[in-house]
Amino acid sequence: MCSIQRPLDTKAQVRNAVEAEAILGVLALCESGQLDLVSSDTLVFEAERNPLPTRKRFAFAVLAQAKLIVRTDEEIERRARALQAQGLKTLDALHMASAERAQADFFCTCDDRFLRRARVLGIAPTQVVSPLELIAEVGP
Repeated sequence: MCSIQRPLDTKAQVRNAVEAEAILGVLALCESGQLDLVSSDTLVFEAERNPLPTRKRFAFAVLAQAKLIVRTDEEIERRARALQAQGLKTLDALHMASAERAQADFFCTCDDRFLRRARVLGIAPTQVVSPLELIAEVGP
């Protein structure tokens, strides 16, 4: 969710501005059909919890572009518990388990702690990347 929301963050920090442009580029590739966006029950849950109407609307507009929505089931919950036991936060573990279920090539996050932890764990085949790494991989 942090990556989806990045375009709405303040551009006063250079990092936010550059990552926002990268995310907008990825979303443009999704809109043009060059990439497929994957959503999940966990992303919808997080979007629903957002108290800021503009951010909530934006998140749901992005999620509406998803080609696949991963539904949480016992297998995803079991995998998420295993990821939690390895140091991921609850929602991060659910997001990662959902991405794995979808067999997503990439999982994009702006959360440095999650990015570092996922890399240490060596979660595969889904590659956990920052917005800049993602646009470098999939951009023209």
